[in-house]
Amino acid sequence: MPLNKHIHIALGYFFIIAFLGVIMRLYPIADIPAPYRFIVHTHSHVALLGWVYTAITTLLVYAFLRNEATLKMYNRIFWVTQVTILGMLFSFPFTGYALFSILFSTLFLIASYWFVSFFLKNVPISKKRLPSFKLVRISLWYLILSSIGPWALGAIMTTLGNSSPWYRNAIYFFLHFQYNGWVIVALVELFFVLLEDWGLKFPPSAFKKFFSLLNAGVILTFFLSVLWMEPHAIFYVLAGMGALLQVIAFGMLFVWVFKNRVTVKENLPGLVYSLLKVCGALLIIKLGAQLLGAVPPASKIISANIDYVISYIHWVFLGIVSLALLAFLKQFQLIRITKPIYWLYLLGFFLTEILIFYRGTTSWLGGNTIENYPEALALSSILLFTAIALLFLQQFVKRGS
Repeated sequence: MPLNKHIHIALGYFFIIAFLGVIMRLYPIADIPAPYRFIVHTHSHVALLGWVYTAITTLLVYAFLRNEATLKMYNRIFWVTQVTILGMLFSFPFTGYALFSILFSTLFLIASYWFVSFFLKNVPISKKRLPSFKLVRISLWYLILSSIGPWALGAIMTTLGNSSPWYRNAIYFFLHFQYNGWVIVALVELFFVLLEDWGLKFPPSAFKKFFSLLNAGVILTFFLSVLWMEPHAIFYVLAGMGALLQVIAFGMLFVWVFKNRVTVKENLPGLVYSLLKVCGALLIIKLGAQLLGAVPPASKIISANIDYVISYIHWVFLGIVSLALLAFLKQFQLIRITKPIYWLYLLGFFLTEILIFYRGTTSWLGGNTIENYPEALALSSILLFTAIALLFLQQFVKRGS
């Protein structure tokens, strides 16, 4: 099966999670015959393990492993992985965390180990010398590291129960090394693949410093995830150091890209260039939010405000991650996306972000939200869903029709 067909499946998951997002927005204004938390579990698992994981692994295979025999072997891993994702999709909505959903989640972890082993074994020697490979290799190790969280959950639930702080921290460990480690670093690696294709080489000494700062930042910013416990002051210092190191690392990258902006712009179609510019702006705000989150008073407010947490997660996944994935998929000609769909997506994304952040702020300040707030949030989610649905359907419309 061609890799663009794999991407169609990834976009199918994107469509499903957008639909589930609309369903969740309808709970305050309609009678939905399903436990809300079951839909949340389905939404989060399919988003991270369906859309994001499938899209990134397909892009990695496209960038590094396009040998026909290798692709044939990869196809087996792909389909085994899809069985585990579909198992989660059809078990979580009906049972939540129970036997089958846990079984398929566990099988997914094993399938991801299989992919990592297969990928690292089959990358050509010539590509293993490139900076992009160094980044993808460490991102895959973060993928494996993140899985410690889910493995630990079983033992924690058995011995301490799900009300234990360790239970929550195990989930945060998984999420942190998924999005800050595996996902973000893999996206940076894909950008380096483009730079290498254009003959742009990050100076070796600068790359070594960038690589060290980036990874030190990834590791240390995990401590942002435990600040909800209001721990010893040293944890705030470590979290702040991690956030600062990431600012310095990405600052180095942004400065170097700015110096080479003419070459970058010449090699990117207008829409891809716009997507990556928006991603860069969203990433800068994320880095600032991390710095703010390491300050004790701000950390206390944020960790106690579920809307701020949701807004941040959506900012990362619907903003930085999804837009970057669409940019790379478009650049590698694995999808089609038009400007009207792109602008509709941005409109829906920013409206939902503004509304969720607004509710979090009114909650913090002790005020009330505007009348018909649930309806407004549902409508903004429908806009976002419409953009994703049109993007998905566009892949099946024949060119020129």
